Amino acid sequence: MISALNRLVDLVEEHLGEEPDVPALAARLGTTEYHLRRMFSSLAGMPLSEYVRRRRMTVAAADVVRGENDLLSIAVRYGYGSTEAFGRAFRSVHGAAPRDVRSAGGPLRTQPQLRFRLTVEGSTPMDTRFANRPAFRLIGHATRVPLIHEGVNPHIQQHITALPQEAHARLKSLSDTEPAGLLQVCDDLAPDNAEDTELTYLHGVAVSADTSAPDDLDAIEVPAGTWAVFRSSGPYPEALQTTWAATAAEWFPSNPWRLRPGPSIVTVLNRTDDFTTATTELWLPVEPV
Repeated sequence: MISALNRLVDLVEEHLGEEPDVPALAARLGTTEYHLRRMFSSLAGMPLSEYVRRRRMTVAAADVVRGENDLLSIAVRYGYGSTEAFGRAFRSVHGAAPRDVRSAGGPLRTQPQLRFRLTVEGSTPMDTRFANRPAFRLIGHATRVPLIHEGVNPHIQQHITALPQEAHARLKSLSDTEPAGLLQVCDDLAPDNAEDTELTYLHGVAVSADTSAPDDLDAIEVPAGTWAVFRSSGPYPEALQTTWAATAAEWFPSNPWRLRPGPSIVTVLNRTDDFTTATTELWLPVEPV
């Protein structure tokens, strides 16, 4: 995976004036665009689309400062159809318009070219198991929320606390298959997994594929497949989020598995009354490389 990510970085550099053909690269490398984009955003700390934009504007800034070409020619060279569109992208990265930078020489904010390297980590073993599951259904109360990588997501918290107590008890009574108990489900994430992009969050339970969902509940159909299940214990949600990050930084690069499309599921096995500490399981849909 490390070499695949570096090849992706090279592809970006080779095609700064156009969109890189990520699906074709993934196919040549024997992986999927979905997995490649998810691993890039997890390890780089930004979605691939944002990295492309930053690198494109970093290189374009040199052309702007040199002043050898008019701004329209530079805009077209980097894939923009007008100086206005180029100017918006340029300002979003550098905080100044191209004409101002050309006359003043700055300010400029440079995005260095990324290189991924394998470091010796993983001194703490990850508690992992695999579950081969037939098709099942997730039912519950769903909403659209922005993605937040660290800390409590207030939008999810608000969604859960707005549900009456009897709604939680009712959901628990409907659960009839693994993952057991009340579940935190994230589905329909953007491919780049970028902060503040919207996802579907469902507070619900898992039921067998042939179990009918009540009309007043939302449902997500989950196809048959393999799941990697990661257990963590400690401060909540920090321990869970640390485990989630470690799957990308440590587990996937050293195991012959990759993510496949599907929801991610968290089940709380036990917790303190104030929910500051918990033992959880993170279920991720995977397939062999």
